[in-house]
Amino acid sequence: MTRVLLLVSLLALWAGGVRAQPLLDWSPEEIRTVGQHGPWPPPPVRDPSNRVSGTPAGIALGEHLFNDPRLSGEGRMSCATCHQAGREWSDGLAKGKGTAELDRRTPSLWNIGYLHWFGWDGAGDSLWAQSIRPLLDPREMNGGAARPGELLRGDPALTCGYEKAFGEKPGADDERLLVDTAKVLAAFQATLVSPRTPFDDFRDALVAGDRERAAHYPVSAQRGLKLFIGEANCNLCHLGPRFTNGEFGDIGIPFFVRPGEVDPGRLGGLGRLAASPFNLLGKYNDDATGNNTRRTRYVQRQHTNFGEFRVPGLRQVGRGGPYMHNGSVLTLEDVVKHYSEVSPDRLHSDGTPLVRPLGLTKDQSADLVAFLRSLDAEPPPRQAPPPLCP
Repeated sequence: MTRVLLLVSLLALWAGGVRAQPLLDWSPEEIRTVGQHGPWPPPPVRDPSNRVSGTPAGIALGEHLFNDPRLSGEGRMSCATCHQAGREWSDGLAKGKGTAELDRRTPSLWNIGYLHWFGWDGAGDSLWAQSIRPLLDPREMNGGAARPGELLRGDPALTCGYEKAFGEKPGADDERLLVDTAKVLAAFQATLVSPRTPFDDFRDALVAGDRERAAHYPVSAQRGLKLFIGEANCNLCHLGPRFTNGEFGDIGIPFFVRPGEVDPGRLGGLGRLAASPFNLLGKYNDDATGNNTRRTRYVQRQHTNFGEFRVPGLRQVGRGGPYMHNGSVLTLEDVVKHYSEVSPDRLHSDGTPLVRPLGLTKDQSADLVAFLRSLDAEPPPRQAPPPLCP
């Protein structure tokens, strides 16, 4: 009889699909905090410094150029070589590789259009300015400042695409065409918004008071989320719908690149930002109001910025290792271990400590990883871009 009842119960569970698990108790304050990590997806972003941002013609030309290896010096490397759609818009390597191995990991492009500083060190104050750097960098694509102009003037399809995007044929000013190439690349990259995740379904149900739907979220992920917003205080830096404040911090990752050489992080990035002719204080900013220059104008370069790197967003985090700016942490479990055991002696002495050793138990670490993996989802398959001028 007992076996019959057990079989009936199992059949009922199977017939009804995966049934709800226990829903933990969530205080009103916890619900408000969880609610601040959504909704998702956010509204489309448009960059006022980029006149083709959000325009179909700009996005289309940008996608074609993103996949065009002719922008590189040897004609064999495109933006998509390192930022691969099938690898969460990164490359899966500990350190990026262009014409030579780089010092930092290739960052994912998911949700990049919502940032206000770009690159691991924030040397770019716009996505289009950041997109110029790999085109010119001798260790990356090494294309040279004249290469985009040669392509845009010499390839009839690209010439047509440019005219659709900018309303005129590409002219003789190679620097202008370099910037315009970066602007359409940025327009395309800003469309790369990560998919909804199990966390988003839980967040929406919890905020709406739908306990039945919220209870489908795994209990281990619920416990991990409570840790994330509570005792571990991870959302001090990983806040909002994108799970990042978009700023910089020292989290105890070594900044030595090789014997006798260090990566100064944000300190070096701010120096490059100030020296760049392509920053928002320059002539290529399309926002005539100047409202978007305030952050660049007033940011201060201080010694405390040494060894700070950008706080990455956590969406798709379980699918995008290795981790940290230099790819020195291989797995998500190792990331949690780092924060559990980080030594205060590894933090830059002049800065305000943002992290402390969490001292997590084995079960707490597993719960935190379960929550982080609930921020992952399988992206829909991508379609090949249509011809620029059919």
